[in-house]
Amino acid sequence: MSQKDGFTSGFLLGTIVGGVVGGVLGAILASRRDAVAEEETELNNGSIEGNRGAARRRQMRAAAGEGLEMETARRSLEDKIAQLNATIDDVRNQLGNVNSSSSSQPAERSISQDS
Repeated sequence: MSQKDGFTSGFLLGTIVGGVVGGVLGAILASRRDAVAEEETELNNGSIEGNRGAARRRQMRAAAGEGLEMETARRSLEDKIAQLNATIDDVRNQLGNVNSSSSSQPAERSISQDS
């Protein structure tokens, strides 16, 4: 009898959980299907406003995806520019040290030679 009770409770629980999950998925898929059907109806009617609306929605979807890619690329370029600027500053400092030490040495030599 205990196996029958376990089977019955498991079966009922599975039925309830499956029904809830199936209902949620069905509602989501039905709403998407309705949205696609509306776009197709607008396109089939040939109305200028319908065509413009569908085209705008497509552009907005494409722009959202491209916008994310553009933002990522922009940030990457800004990081690279910052690295290049830091490297340029380091090289300038190194060259400034080389130039200042080389220009100070001949001055000292000329002073000692003049004396």
